[in-house]
Amino acid sequence: MEPPGPLKSRRPFLPGGRELPPDLLPLVRQLIDTQGNYAHADLIEDLLHTGVKLIRDGATRGDLKMLLTSLKELRHAFRVFAPYRSIRKVSIFGSARTAPGEPDYIQAERFANRMAQLGYMIITGAGGGIMEAAQGGAGREKSFGVNIRLPHEQRANHTIENDPKLVNFKYFFTRKVVFVKETNAIALFPGGFGTHDEGFESLTLVQTGKTDPIPIVFIDPPGGSYWRDWAEYVEKHLNRRRLVDPEDLSLFKVTDDLDEAIEEIRGFYRNFHSARFVRDEYVIRLQQPASDSLIEELNRDYADMLESGCFRRSDALREESDLPLEVLALPRIAFPFNRRSMGRLRQLIDRLNREKPQTPCSPSPGSARESDGSIV
Repeated sequence: MEPPGPLKSRRPFLPGGRELPPDLLPLVRQLIDTQGNYAHADLIEDLLHTGVKLIRDGATRGDLKMLLTSLKELRHAFRVFAPYRSIRKVSIFGSARTAPGEPDYIQAERFANRMAQLGYMIITGAGGGIMEAAQGGAGREKSFGVNIRLPHEQRANHTIENDPKLVNFKYFFTRKVVFVKETNAIALFPGGFGTHDEGFESLTLVQTGKTDPIPIVFIDPPGGSYWRDWAEYVEKHLNRRRLVDPEDLSLFKVTDDLDEAIEEIRGFYRNFHSARFVRDEYVIRLQQPASDSLIEELNRDYADMLESGCFRRSDALREESDLPLEVLALPRIAFPFNRRSMGRLRQLIDRLNREKPQTPCSPSPGSARESDGSIV
C-alpha cells in the first residue's frame, strides 16, 4: 500500500466541489506543513477553511464559543482514549440516585467486575449511583469517567476522581458522542430520564447505521421487571404498530441474569471482529474465514439485505491500510449492503457468531472501532 502523498499533491477542493479561495489555499497549506507530513492533512485543510468561513458567515461570539468548546472537549477525549483503543470497552448507564446496597447497585457492581475480569474496560458518567457501583466493581485501572459539568456540579465518584482517564464535558451531546464512539458494548441499568435518553439514542444510532453495530443489553436485578416492562411497551406500542421493524427487536436484549448479559456481549465478538463501509460495500472482519457452505447460506437466507450482487469472501481492502497488521490479516466477507436493514444486519452477525471458533479468541485485540459515516 502506497503511503499518502505529500501535502502539495493533495486535492485543492472541499467535499461537494467547493474550491478553496486561491489566496487562502497557500496560507492554509503552509500552516499545516509546519507540523510535518500528516496523513490526513486534507481534512485539516477543511477544518481551517470552515473556521475562516465562520468569519464570512458573521457567526456570533456565542456560536463560536460553542463550536470551540465542543472541538476542545472532543479533541481531549480522543487523546485520553487513544492509548486504549485496542481494548474492548462497555459503556454503562443507570441512575445516579441508586443507593449502595440496593439490588440495582449490587447487580451493576457485579456486572462491571466480571467484565473487567474478562479484559474489558468500563466507561460511565463518573457520578454516583449505578456509575459509582460499576466503577467500583471494575476498579480504577479498568475505568473511564465521562463526567458532565452541571449547575449543581456533579462530582466524580471516589474510584475515578482525579484519574487521568476522567474527562469532563460541558455539553451532553459531545459527551454522548464519546460514550458511543469509544465503546464496543452498552449496558443499561434502571434509571431516569437520562438513562432512557441514552438507551433510546444508542438504539437509534445502531438502527439507522450512524454507528457500528454493537451489543446493547438492558439489565434488571434478579427478579426485577423494570426493563422487562419497558420491553413490553416497545413490543406493544412500537412493534405492533409498525413504528419499528420486527427485526429491530434483535438490536437489544433484556435480562436479569448476569450470565446471559455477559454472554450477549462476549458472544457478539465470538467470530465478528469489526466492520466498515468501503465505497458501496460493507466489509465484516471475522475471527475465522467463512466456509463455502456459510457463504452459500448467506446468499440464500440474507439476500434481502443486498442492494445488488452477493456475499463474497474478501481480503483487506486498500482503504483499510491504516489498520494494525493483526487486523489487516483477518478474513473478511463483503457485500453491497442496502444500508437500511440494520436489524437484519444484527441477525446476520448473530449467524456468523454461531460458527464454531477454530481457535480461542480474546475480547481485547484490536477493537478497530472506526467512524466510517457514523456519529463523527
